[in-house]
Amino acid sequence: MKAVLCKQFGPPESLVLEEVPSLVPGPGEVRVKAHAAGVNFPDTLIIEGKYQYKPDFPFSPGGEVAGEVLEVGPGVTGFAVGDRVIAGSTYGAFAEEMVAEADRVMKIPDDLDFATASSMSLTYGTTAHALIQRADLQPGETLLVHGAAGGVGLTAVEIGKAMGARVIATAGTDEKLAVARAHGADETINYTEGEFREAVKEMTGGKGADVIYDPVGGDVFDQSLRCINWNGRLLVVGFASGRIPSAPANLALLKGCSIVGVFWGSYITREPEENAANFERVFQWWREGKLKPHISHTFPLAQASDALYALLERKVIGKAVLKIVD
Repeated sequence: MKAVLCKQFGPPESLVLEEVPSLVPGPGEVRVKAHAAGVNFPDTLIIEGKYQYKPDFPFSPGGEVAGEVLEVGPGVTGFAVGDRVIAGSTYGAFAEEMVAEADRVMKIPDDLDFATASSMSLTYGTTAHALIQRADLQPGETLLVHGAAGGVGLTAVEIGKAMGARVIATAGTDEKLAVARAHGADETINYTEGEFREAVKEMTGGKGADVIYDPVGGDVFDQSLRCINWNGRLLVVGFASGRIPSAPANLALLKGCSIVGVFWGSYITREPEENAANFERVFQWWREGKLKPHISHTFPLAQASDALYALLERKVIGKAVLKIVD
């Protein structure tokens, strides 16, 4: 099989496409023929040695694929050869085949195409966990979503609306804000036009947002703590800005708010049944037309480095996907 390999930490152009032996699934694992792979921000980190997990060389980056089950390992039940699935892992997805632990493999609806399915696992899984379990978002609450045209941000706009929230979206261009509005945002803020915290206070009658979804970190996190409502929940989803912020403890005290970590990768191994239930809701919302995964860029497997650069250069709106099988 062909696989995109990282042989030493470096930028996307250091990746190579090579022929490698097929993997054999071990106990509790499933081998999947990949039709498409989603491209995500952590993929840009893992190839440069900046991610919390550092695989042995050589490894294939990529954390999610959609395809068909080729083989099930010893002890695996509930899957058969030919099943249409999405599968996730920390790495290994930028290849024609991937082996994943069975609790990270899920069947997909028959009418969901592979490219769209490959864009849904990490982003919708992260956001469903964030808004359902971590934030306990309630109908009528105000949800502030940062990076609202990005991979996870756009899913937060959609799932927030599906859960009955009023959604305020922030992004850096009017084009991206238009996409957020098309996916359900009630109000939008272009953060290049000034500090968003005052705009949020004005939109909420001085109260601030009840739930803040922050995959950006840095200055965005700092401002978010200053426009959060009493009993608000500030969700720490990621640090796309590159700076991991520190929270002044006095602000958490004065605001009566919670700073809540969201680590979907650990959640799915600790609570796989809840994660599966989340995806039942996600697929139901998709059937109802409440979720419309947005793929702005599609690349062949051989152009994985171009896909990663499109992400790094903030050209991607929603998701980028590697199409492995036409």
